[in-house]
Formats: sequence, C-alpha cells, structure tokens
Amino acid sequence: MDKKNSPLKDKPLRLAGQSLQEEIDKTINEQALNFILLPAFFISLTLYEVIRYIQGAAPTIRSVTLLGIVAIIVSVVCVFKLVKFRKKVKNMRLGLDGEKAVGQELEKLRTQGCMVFHDIVGDNFNIDHVVVSDKGIFLVETKTYSKPNRVNPKVRYEKGKLSIDGLGDMSKIITQVKASSTWLKRTLEESTGKTFLIKPVILFPGWFVESPNDSEIWVLEPKQFPYYISKKKEIVSLEDKKLAAYHLSRYIRAL
Repeated sequence: MDKKNSPLKDKPLRLAGQSLQEEIDKTINEQALNFILLPAFFISLTLYEVIRYIQGAAPTIRSVTLLGIVAIIVSVVCVFKLVKFRKKVKNMRLGLDGEKAVGQELEKLRTQGCMVFHDIVGDNFNIDHVVVSDKGIFLVETKTYSKPNRVNPKVRYEKGKLSIDGLGDMSKIITQVKASSTWLKRTLEESTGKTFLIKPVILFPGWFVESPNDSEIWVLEPKQFPYYISKKKEIVSLEDKKLAAYHLSRYIRAL
C-alpha cells in the first residue's frame, strides 16, 4: 500500500487559549478520571466479595467489612478531590473564555494592518497574544477573574503596583509580564539579529481599570487597547514588521 503524506507543508499557528484547553483536557483525562475509576473499582470489588460471601465462598464477614470500609474511605477521598478539581477546571475554563474573547477582539486589528499571534509557548510558560504592528510589538497577557459582589469593583495600577478588588495585591502579574517581554525580545533578537522594543500589555476582560495611559506597562480593559494603539506613532517599518512576524510564526510552527 502506498505511503500517504499530509498535504500541509507547515504546522498551523496556535489558537487563542490553546494551552489552557490542553491543560483542561489533561486535568480531566489524566487526573479527574482516576478519581472516578478508583472508587468504582473498590465498590465493584466489595460487591463481588459480598456476593461470594452470600454464596458461601472463601471471604469472611470480617474481610468483606474491611473491604467495604476501604471502599467508603477511598470514595470519600476521591469525591473530595473531584470537588477540588471541579473548582480548578471551572477557573481554567473562565481563563480560557477570557483568552478566546480577547483573541477575538485582537483579530479585529488585522484590518488595521496588524499581525496577531496567539498562545506562544516558551520555557515552562506561554504568552497569550502578540500583536505586531507599525506602532510597535505588543505582548498581551489576558487575566480573567470573577468579580466580587460589590459596587463597581476595579483593577488599579499605579507606580508599578497592581491591585484587584477582592484579590488584593497582584503585583506578581507585573513581574510575570516583564519576564515574558524580556524573553520575547531576546528570542526575536536571536532569530532576526535586530532589537525590537516590546510593549507589555495586561488586559482584564469585563473589569473597570484605573491606570495611567503613559505607564511602562499598559493595564487595560480589552476594548481600550485598539484606541491606545491608534494614539501611538509609527515606529516599526513595514520591512521590520514583516521580519518580526515571519520569525515569530516560524518559531511557533517549529514547536
């Protein structure tokens, strides 16, 4: 039989939230499923031994009772674990929905000549989105959090400090996005031989954000982002924009 090859010459670019979707699938298939099968196994084994005992086979009432106790303990522990996993998966799905929603907003920037990339995987981390335009290269981190039941909850960013109503100080996000920006700048420099300025951006879908518009890092609600870009001067030539986009796409497809 003739060997068949894929008609695709290159791997497709990644989708918004793809890493989170993969993590959700892994959590459900490799972890949560075990906590369903384990109690099922012990309960089935206990019922089997009960039937054998009723039929007068080998097991004693003591061994059947001990097995039943083990089945109950295992079931309780597994139910507790499943409740925790349910909360974890719920939070991940919220994050996934946020990345998809932001990704859809960023896709609209293509009409303005921007090139948009999603879910760039680094060394034990991922960058949610990168926008390459003549106004600069923007590293975009999406943070999606449930809002507390209070009037007008806000995200506040000032003088390098980030706080979120209901969550308190979240300045670790600033450290994260700075590290990601440094990695992206170094990766493009090693690949292209040119140094590109990377503008870090943190987007909070559905939140009211208080942040100075001249800050080193933009902290915004997603719908503000296109407006902020439109106000910047052109700093990247068409040639450099295509160069950065090409090498970034090549990096993504090589993974």
